[in-house]
Amino acid sequence: MLLRRDRALMAIDIVLDVAFHAGRGAEATGAAGIAERLGAQRRGIEPVLQALSRAAILEGMRGPKGGYRLARAPRGIALMEIVEAVVESDDAFVVPNGRLAEVVTAPLWGELDGALREKLAQLTVGDLLRRAAQAGLRRPQTEPLDFAI
Repeated sequence: MLLRRDRALMAIDIVLDVAFHAGRGAEATGAAGIAERLGAQRRGIEPVLQALSRAAILEGMRGPKGGYRLARAPRGIALMEIVEAVVESDDAFVVPNGRLAEVVTAPLWGELDGALREKLAQLTVGDLLRRAAQAGLRRPQTEPLDFAI
């Protein structure tokens, strides 16, 4: 899992962005907006969005106001669940040959991987939203359209 941290972090960032900008309500946030806010290419995040939708973490909505929103409450989505949705099980770290790697590096990597998995299982998207609020970030308020002529 540690080898594919780029994809795992991107997935966490995407879910946090959706939670922050759309939440679980009726509003959705589009893939183009997500990509722009994350500084990523839309075509680069599409496979991650699809994997998160298949895992029932995000819900895709079609139509002119379509996009993505959370499929569940933020406190019910563990970060480990997000990572597992996008990181293939065969993305395991390959240990180099050699006695030192066998007795030192490989066990160390296993310890780090285990500690990371444990921490990711404890944290939820709700925890990250609280961290954002503590950092002074405010969720955008959607204002009704005003068609004054």
